[in-house]
Amino acid sequence: MRAGIWLIGARGSVATTSVVGALALRAGLTDPVGCATAHPDMNSAALPGFGDLRFGGHDVATGPLAKKAEQLAAAGVVPARLVQAVASELDEVDADLRHAPEGATQAETAALIARDISDFRTRHGLDRVVVVNVSSTEAAPPEHPAHGSLDALATALAEPGDVLPPSSLYAYAAFTAGCPYVDFTPSTGARLPALAELAEQQALPYGGHDGKTGETLLKSVLAPMFAMRNLAVRTWSGVNLLGGGDGANLVDPGANAAKSVSKQRVLHETLGYAPEGDTRIDYVADIGDFKTSWDLVTFAGFLGTGMCLQFTWQGCDSALAAPLVLDLARITLAAHEAGRSGPLEQLAYFFKDPMGDVDHALHAQWETLRAFVGELSAAGAPGGQAAEGGGGR
Repeated sequence: MRAGIWLIGARGSVATTSVVGALALRAGLTDPVGCATAHPDMNSAALPGFGDLRFGGHDVATGPLAKKAEQLAAAGVVPARLVQAVASELDEVDADLRHAPEGATQAETAALIARDISDFRTRHGLDRVVVVNVSSTEAAPPEHPAHGSLDALATALAEPGDVLPPSSLYAYAAFTAGCPYVDFTPSTGARLPALAELAEQQALPYGGHDGKTGETLLKSVLAPMFAMRNLAVRTWSGVNLLGGGDGANLVDPGANAAKSVSKQRVLHETLGYAPEGDTRIDYVADIGDFKTSWDLVTFAGFLGTGMCLQFTWQGCDSALAAPLVLDLARITLAAHEAGRSGPLEQLAYFFKDPMGDVDHALHAQWETLRAFVGELSAAGAPGGQAAEGGGGR
């Protein structure tokens, strides 16, 4: 399968790290460490190989992609040797990046977005393209009557004013262009009834929301432990410190609130109740693309004896997110190829706030994902038999 990934926020840190990583994998310069799809249990010929992926995208920024990659190398996010080795390929990707268009109405803007994506697919002779949102987190939008049905939405989009937030407008454009959509952010994206209707009409799969890369990843491992041992969690509070563009964006109270809500969902749904405490996100410019989270958990054991757990997570946000972006793109492309449509609940493993009524325990999500990739492999093999090999470098 010749496949494309159209990135929303294509000149940002996560997108650039994803592109550098994919190009380095294609050239055999690195190993797919951090990519779940490189795990032996996920090795499937149904997934497009890293070398089969082309990249394009939209962004409001205009700086050269190679320059952004150099900045990430200077910050210790990606190895400088890899940036130098794939410099010419980065320039080729840069030629497929477009400035985010803006029409007189949101309908016109969506048409321009869809045209850019379709032109990209045609230009490179791609079989399929998936649109992945890795742009800045949005505040939750106000409710609008047009969000409830596709007919009402189409009418409202043709009128002046904003009906959809940017993430949802890109989902609308992606579906219009015949492309599946994945939201790696906690923004609204495709999570509106009208957009679900459009995806169903177009027979397209979609997934989201909010990639699970750090503190919430640990919560999805630790919360089931407390539940299975019948220990009563009294409080669970966390402080997240991060810099970079994402951290700066989360200074906005609306965006901060949207992110914090998605981070807390796993506790309520895994434990069956909501312990006291919350998650705070603070911007610290000096730490750049790296982040630190500290959590304090108090709990009661036998006879009500009080105890506590504390943990600290320090990681590089883009280096944690980028392999998951590649994983999600490969699996979603394979799902589209296999004729899957609608919300991909099987992708819950990757998200803080996944679609559907899902088990938030990481081990359960892994088994669901593994089985799903196996189904895609069987669907894509001659005679319905599972294919051998994988979509590696």
